[in-house]
Amino acid sequence: MRSTLAFVLVAAMAGSVSAQEKMERVDGIGGFFFRAKAPKVLAKWYTDHLGVTITPADYGQEPWQQAAGPTVFEPFPAATKYFGDPAQTFMLNFRVRDLDAMVAQLRGAGIKVDVDPQKYPNGRFARLSDPEGNPIQLWQPQRKAS
Repeated sequence: MRSTLAFVLVAAMAGSVSAQEKMERVDGIGGFFFRAKAPKVLAKWYTDHLGVTITPADYGQEPWQQAAGPTVFEPFPAATKYFGDPAQTFMLNFRVRDLDAMVAQLRGAGIKVDVDPQKYPNGRFARLSDPEGNPIQLWQPQRKAS
């Protein structure tokens, strides 16, 4: 009797779809918009140093395309020190293929970059700020062994 009941429960659970599975979900981040003191200067800095191109001038042009990969979405406590300056309400995290090459490129352009010496299970990280002081984290995800 017990095994029959267990089988019925397992079968019922296997056939049910959770609310999370039924829920319509976003496909990804379609844009990141923020205020800047000098928007054109800052947009050029992101293009020149990180390869993030500015919004196209018309609908016939293609916007910046990012590579497929993991995206972490995490609200932090208001009092976090993780972003550095308490006045900063966000931090951008960009995935990179080769952290060492990106750091060398940025440092070659005179940009201060701090590389975290620790290797984490999910990869390696470095920190910098854009010209307006917005914190940026670079992340080289850990490659899965094949």
